[in-house]
Amino acid sequence: MRLIHHGGHEGVTGSCHQLKLDNGKSLLIDCGIFQGDDARDHPNLEIDFPLDGVECMILTHVHIDHAGRLPYLIAAGYQGGIWCSRPTARLLPLVVEDALKINFTRDRRLITSFVDRVEAMLRPVDYGSWTEVPGDARIRLTPAGHILGSAVVEIDAEDRRVVFSGDVGATHAPILKDPQSPERADLLVLESTYGDKLHENRETRLQRLEQILCHTLDDKGVTIIPAFSLGRTQELLYEMNLIFERVQKHTGRSLLKAVDVIVDSPLASQFTDIYADLTSYWDAEGQRLLEYDDQPLVFENLTTIGDHDEHCSTLDYLARSGIPAIVIAGSGMCTGGRVINYLKALLDRPNTDVLFVGYQGRGTPGRAIQDRRDWVDLDGKRYPIHAKVHRIGGYSAHADQQNLLDFVTGMEQPPGEIVLVHGEEEAKAALKAKLEQRGLNVR
Repeated sequence: MRLIHHGGHEGVTGSCHQLKLDNGKSLLIDCGIFQGDDARDHPNLEIDFPLDGVECMILTHVHIDHAGRLPYLIAAGYQGGIWCSRPTARLLPLVVEDALKINFTRDRRLITSFVDRVEAMLRPVDYGSWTEVPGDARIRLTPAGHILGSAVVEIDAEDRRVVFSGDVGATHAPILKDPQSPERADLLVLESTYGDKLHENRETRLQRLEQILCHTLDDKGVTIIPAFSLGRTQELLYEMNLIFERVQKHTGRSLLKAVDVIVDSPLASQFTDIYADLTSYWDAEGQRLLEYDDQPLVFENLTTIGDHDEHCSTLDYLARSGIPAIVIAGSGMCTGGRVINYLKALLDRPNTDVLFVGYQGRGTPGRAIQDRRDWVDLDGKRYPIHAKVHRIGGYSAHADQQNLLDFVTGMEQPPGEIVLVHGEEEAKAALKAKLEQRGLNVR
């Protein structure tokens, strides 16, 4: 049995791992695109490894750095199934369609045909149940707590158990169930995005978000939140709803009528609808909230932006009016999407705030802004940064160092060997040291 990395091992994006069995058959876990510095090191998105013997494709979740190269995998000749959780099966066609529009074609007929093909390849499975897969192996998926449908993948093959963590979520996040540690693993492939950092706790991050929302109102500016369409956006909407209610209750001050919340992402709106359809996968807190609020992701002052003309008119209105607003738009690392236009128009204003709630990869515009540089390159042009910049680490969908340590030590039997992936070198080194202090074998 051999573990071969085709991405996500030396960097933080492009996750793609091949488990090659002694019988000559292989299982492929994830197939994502590269971003930031990783993309410069891997400019060609075409599949550059042989697919001979690849019997099975397993998807941990649908973020593009784990699923974005699926069109290239299929174009390279992969014809097997795609095993994933049931929520992931609902979300994946939208992600594939978006990836096709960005990287391949905007021809509606071709996109529809390709998405139909992907849907036919889907093999959704229930959490917690062992399932036989091609390659003389069986798999079990358990919740990873990262985004809706995310999964830790356990693989039994050739008398060994190999576990792929995928992206592990932070504990006590709203909506999603906490990640579950596997019972055991002969080999654990563990993400390490925040292996050197600790996040703020839930109450602290709520307080900081509330402060920024109130500051937006007082400053009569625009707060721009670059956020991934899936996961982060829904979590922000959920907690903004709680904040609006809390501010009204304790201060008598209504933010609902004073500041607009704008979600400028058609894809995010579609994902939010799916989140609302799949409340059976929400955690206990979300289930309790649903008992008295049947739409916790929707509130009075929320506006969703659809087509491009509406986006342009909204951008123009905000730039001219001086009306306070909070804009959530993709992409999360500011590498493209509609958030770029808001940054171009508003970054040079002192009453603009930019709030980062997720990881910013090296070499991305988001990282440059987060590092508070004097300017940022957007589409080949320099834009001065006079806006105030904030970061709330507690909203990360990734586990922090302590969460990752708890994930490992929560196993009934210590893993035989751990391979760290999906992290910058500093993060991997820090996490490796902590794990080795606990007597674990890490490489």
